[in-house]
Amino acid sequence: MLDERDVRGLRQARVELTKRGVDTGRADMHLMRGVLTIRGSVTPMPGTHISDLKHEMDHIARILRQRPEIREVILDCAYLA
Repeated sequence: MLDERDVRGLRQARVELTKRGVDTGRADMHLMRGVLTIRGSVTPMPGTHISDLKHEMDHIARILRQRPEIREVILDCAYLA
């Protein structure tokens, strides 16, 4: 059974990534018991300018850790330009 906190946290993570201009179409995102895992490849969205995608993802991970639904963020992704 799905935990409502995990569903809410995953939705918040997707919103934050989209708001910051990161395309996760080729990435797999899971949130289980407060641990968010992002695997796959991430790219900047068309029309956005992100000079250092890894730095931006680290910044997003810090923001997401402040949410009550997300305790930890694991970034196992390739950063494509």
